[in-house]
Amino acid sequence: MARDRDLMEQARSTTGLDDFGKGDFRIGLEVLIASLENEARLNATGEQAIYGRILLHLQQRLQIEDWYRRHPEIDEEVIAAPLFGVSLPRTGSSALSFLLSSDPAIRYLRVWESAQPCPPPGTVEGSDPRRGGDAGALDAQLKGGKRTPTGIDGAMECQDMMALNMASQIFLAFAKVPRYAEWLLNADMRATYAYHKRALKLLQWREPRRPWRLKAPSHLLYLDALDRAYPDARFVMTHRDPSDVLLSVCTVYADIMGKFTDSLDHAWIGELNLRSWAEGMRRAITFREQGGNDARFYDIHFKAMQRDPIGEVRGLYAWLGKDVSPAFAQAMAQWWTQNDERQPSVKAAPTLFGLDISEVRAAFADYLGHMEQWAPLRDAA
Repeated sequence: MARDRDLMEQARSTTGLDDFGKGDFRIGLEVLIASLENEARLNATGEQAIYGRILLHLQQRLQIEDWYRRHPEIDEEVIAAPLFGVSLPRTGSSALSFLLSSDPAIRYLRVWESAQPCPPPGTVEGSDPRRGGDAGALDAQLKGGKRTPTGIDGAMECQDMMALNMASQIFLAFAKVPRYAEWLLNADMRATYAYHKRALKLLQWREPRRPWRLKAPSHLLYLDALDRAYPDARFVMTHRDPSDVLLSVCTVYADIMGKFTDSLDHAWIGELNLRSWAEGMRRAITFREQGGNDARFYDIHFKAMQRDPIGEVRGLYAWLGKDVSPAFAQAMAQWWTQNDERQPSVKAAPTLFGLDISEVRAAFADYLGHMEQWAPLRDAA
């Protein structure tokens, strides 16, 4: 039996369920498995961790469909006017996400529910046993034993929600999978975002309805499909010099991937990230220039965020027509004070990843011009 079918059968047998819903995920699953088997050169740790993660997503998809079967009213939930962070990685977007999650009046994707959305949190009485449990532990393992300083209820990116449809950039950080990377770059993501919304409805069900604050850098690549699923969405974009971004994100990929292979290919990591993020920004510029889309974006410069994070959030909230409550402001200040090591202190040389800074800047030349318009840095220190 092929490994993709074996994993699906294992998911069925461990859950006692057999309905995965619409079959769109099978394409990504087949490409991912083939790429892992033929290109990734995983070590034993990588085999256990990555295939275990795929199995977990398959199990959760079965459980999501079971909840919908028993409670079709879940589909009546409305995800109204979500705010998506759609920045390049390593631009302060995670710090912004953590600050926004400090607002008691909003809803965000929590660490413990990200990889394990079932049972729906609104159906659990008392403290949820997933808080700080296996989902967080597996996430830590996949990220090389490092946990983002968000706390037990911290904010997570949308990658796990997208992995439910086996179309997630999270897999690119785990292993060298060129075939999957090529497929993902050009994939039709409409079904993935439709399932992303299906999962959010489940998480929102039986909870007080609050506006969602969500985030993933890979949304840059698929704004058309994201917009189709969430036509009333608005977007916040943090900005930073791409030459700093690329080196930082490559270092993160190498730290993670190096745990799962004994044949780490630094040059491929550099090539992957340069191509992916340059294309993502090209698509984002095109999207923003269509119709009135640019008015749906709020922009923040990385250095402005470092200087005055709460002030930048106040500006964002004013744009949203919201107030920053005293409790929210106090929670943000506390988080910022407690998490003052948000960027890696040591960077590798660009040549390790086959990167030439002048070529990086050339690849992002159009974006650099737009960044000056979107997020002009005033009163720089």
